[in-house]
Amino acid sequence: MNAHDWFDCLPKLELHLHLEGAVPLPALLELVLKYDRGSGIRDLAGLEKLFRFRDFAHFLELWSWKNRFIREQDDFTFMAEAVARDLHHQNYRYAEVFYSPADFSEYGPGTQRITEAIRRGLDRVPELQVALVADLVRDHGPESGHRTLAEVIEVQDLGVVGIGLGGSEAEYPPELFKEVFSAARRAGMYTCAHAGEAAGPGSIRGALELLQVERIGHATRAEEDSTLLDHLAERQIPIEVCPVSNVRTGFVPSLELHPVRRFFERGLMVTINTDDPLMFQNSLAGELRQLYETLGFTHDEVRTLLLNAIEASWLSPVEKDALRAEFRNDKAWSRPQ
Repeated sequence: MNAHDWFDCLPKLELHLHLEGAVPLPALLELVLKYDRGSGIRDLAGLEKLFRFRDFAHFLELWSWKNRFIREQDDFTFMAEAVARDLHHQNYRYAEVFYSPADFSEYGPGTQRITEAIRRGLDRVPELQVALVADLVRDHGPESGHRTLAEVIEVQDLGVVGIGLGGSEAEYPPELFKEVFSAARRAGMYTCAHAGEAAGPGSIRGALELLQVERIGHATRAEEDSTLLDHLAERQIPIEVCPVSNVRTGFVPSLELHPVRRFFERGLMVTINTDDPLMFQNSLAGELRQLYETLGFTHDEVRTLLLNAIEASWLSPVEKDALRAEFRNDKAWSRPQ
């Protein structure tokens, strides 16, 4: 097995993956053709060309555009099954996946039915374990967040383990969502938040101190505050790092300049994630391979990144031990040396 194949063959898991941003292109094309034959999109090449965005604002525009084609319960089931099959094909064993019911409030079937439909699709791929994390989406405001949380709690038994907070970070600071995150913890949910991506280290501090989150998504701007970096390292607060996403959205100039290597060497609890593989045309194998080829991560360090993700996951201690054993016993784990 050569090094290139090794990244593909490794057992995998991910903690920062948006369901609606992970739809395989063939599945999205089927949804586009179902609803809008006048869009000008006729084939996969047209979709691939479309997802070459200029900046983060253009990214958000395309995010909203593709959501127009996910409308009915069957669409959510179809999407979830397609994503799960794609992840299983990539040798994923576990994933904690964001979904954003509030994005579909105007025309969708409602949070409860959306969650049921997604779980129905995920269950069609029993080889893969997927936990759901409801993204409250900052842009809809705290009232929407409270409403979405209340609706999610009704279907918590469908594997909804936590809530997250994505969207326009700079315009909607963490203090707006303090009460809804408190309510989520009272309901027994885990919490995380995108922070330090489009806003500075104060956003990360707000997520930790006001929202009391267990994990931080992105956190690329944490190194603007050395005291914050020390805190993250000392407390071993997991960071859901998404290198290719940060470069493609323009928040980091290049992979060579990405802080992930510095975070790792400083002792932060770093995990590696793809964020939106539909939008960025990336994969976890590709992310890990680029860390190896571009930023000098060794094979042992790549293994550590995967083990970090197991430790940072919201699995029970027994489940974490079992997953670690599964990874270490996998025939691809120990090669190449």
